[in-house]
Amino acid sequence: MIKSFITNPKKLFLMDALGAMISAVLLGIVLVKLEDVFGIPRKTLYFLAGLPILFTVYDLICLTKDKSNVGPFLKVIGIVNIVYCCISIGTTVYHFKTITIFGYLYIIIEVIITFSLALFEYKIGSKVSKRNSEKQN
Repeated sequence: MIKSFITNPKKLFLMDALGAMISAVLLGIVLVKLEDVFGIPRKTLYFLAGLPILFTVYDLICLTKDKSNVGPFLKVIGIVNIVYCCISIGTTVYHFKTITIFGYLYIIIEVIITFSLALFEYKIGSKVSKRNSEKQN
């Protein structure tokens, strides 16, 4: 599976964009309508939904890049996704008094998925960058 992503790393940008769009819809629409169920304040949900929208734009821009040069861009989105996980955890801690068990479950599941993808993106980005530098030598 790793070889598949090394030979076609742009698939990761598509996966990331799809995941980011799903997160944006869930946070910015679904959870907002169910604010009482999840206990995450509306402003926080909109803030958290806005970040994945930016990530989607980044991913779509990266799809226009030459396949041989995407390693650094994958590493960037991996790091940005880890930062997003930290922000999500931070907002959860900040609102710990209002968040319900369902809110905690949502954040935990999203962080696990996003963090796993981020590590994978960074790993593939490093391998693609290394492979490309070896080809140039």
